[in-house]
Formats: sequence, C-alpha cells, structure tokens
Amino acid sequence: MSDDPYWSSLSDLISKAYAPYSNFPVAAIVRSASGALYPGVNVENAAYPQGWCAEASAIAAMVAAGEQNILEVAVMASGDALCTPCGGCRQKIREFAGGDLAILCYGPEGLRQTFTLDELLPHSFGPDHLK
Repeated sequence: MSDDPYWSSLSDLISKAYAPYSNFPVAAIVRSASGALYPGVNVENAAYPQGWCAEASAIAAMVAAGEQNILEVAVMASGDALCTPCGGCRQKIREFAGGDLAILCYGPEGLRQTFTLDELLPHSFGPDHLK
C-alpha cells in the first residue's frame, strides 16, 4: 500500500472517529482543486442520529479553508462490508463536484472499489439546476 496516496492516512485517521453508539468508525479525505487534502471522521453524539459523517466533516474543512471544488474523495470503514458515502453525503459531494468525480472506497486491507459520483448518485440534482 506504500504507493497508495490515501490508504496510510485513512488508516491513521479512522482511529480518531468518534462512534461510540454505532461502533462504525469512518474516515474520509477530500482532495480539492488546489491539491490540498482535507481529512474528516464521523462524530456521533447521544442525541443519535444528530452526528455527522466523515465525508461531511472533510467537506466542511475544505469549505472553511476557502475552497469549493472537490477533485477526489476517499472513504474508509472497518469491517467486511463495502462502505460508500450515504445518500446525504453523496448530495453534499455533488454540491462541489461533477458526476465524473472518483470516489475511492477502502477497507482495512486497502482499496476495495472505485466509483464515479454518477454511478452512486445517478440523475443528480445540483447547483447547475438552479442557474
């Protein structure tokens, strides 16, 4: 995995997730148009389900840094199941990216599968529809 640009960072980041209720930690990294990498983890709270997802955390960090274009998203979850962004996060990603955006889905062993945003959110509604 040493040549993978995300795996090592995601592997370290996932341990920082705060998921005491679901016991399902998730880490995400958003790569912006500038090439900067913005990390995020899921954060739960006792008023379940009022927490937020790792992808939303990473997007918020990107926006707080003054950027508004996503070039790539990497997501990692532990366990055997393939983890893709939830529907809400797919729509949040769509706000800052086009349908050809690559979403890389990792497990503890490495990259499991890559999708485009259009594959995960076909016929999406985005900011271009409101212009």
